[in-house]
Amino acid sequence: MLIAPNWNIMNISEIRNNYLLHQLTEENAGADPIALFLKWLAEAIDSQVPEPTALVLSTVGENCKPSSRVVLLKGCEEGEFRFFTNYQSSKGRQIEKRPFGSMVFHWKELERQVRIEGTINKLSSPESDEYFDSRPIESRIGAIVSPQSEVIESRDVIERMFEMKVKELGGSELIQRPEHWGGYALKPDIIEFWQGRASRMHDRLRFRLDSGQWIRERLAP
Repeated sequence: MLIAPNWNIMNISEIRNNYLLHQLTEENAGADPIALFLKWLAEAIDSQVPEPTALVLSTVGENCKPSSRVVLLKGCEEGEFRFFTNYQSSKGRQIEKRPFGSMVFHWKELERQVRIEGTINKLSSPESDEYFDSRPIESRIGAIVSPQSEVIESRDVIERMFEMKVKELGGSELIQRPEHWGGYALKPDIIEFWQGRASRMHDRLRFRLDSGQWIRERLAP
């Protein structure tokens, strides 16, 4: 018999931390939000933050309801944030209908958060091919056989499909990217940096794209 942990759920309102590690000023932020993001990402990697490229991706579902999940950033090139998935997944179908999204990075060990909003477009086939070919063979097989986001009877179903594909390949690693799988790029028009500070007086700097230029603004915590 499972025994519930001895937690008093009412006490969660008392959980709090005072943030003291860093500060975010206009001077150390600079005028380029992409450069600042890459700096913060590098610091998260150097600090051995678990899953530093993990982000919460939110898209717009039916009836304009938000839908969120964790994905991994796979590139930040030409000012765009790249990730890969099944085009027929829930997020893929949502992006097809409403090509807008937001990303949230949270590096709690550094007491930092970055929020990004913008439009989402598919990457070119050669770009998706290049990334697909760089993945481990098991990941490539999984991308082929998984009907992502669809209801399946049991885990056995997907495991049998995986095993059948492995046998079909016969040890070959020459696997073509399926048409239903590939990359997306979020082109930002808003990037907000949040740095935890003492007494909940956090630093928030928002960069807003206006006529092709980034406008930097400080927001109240």
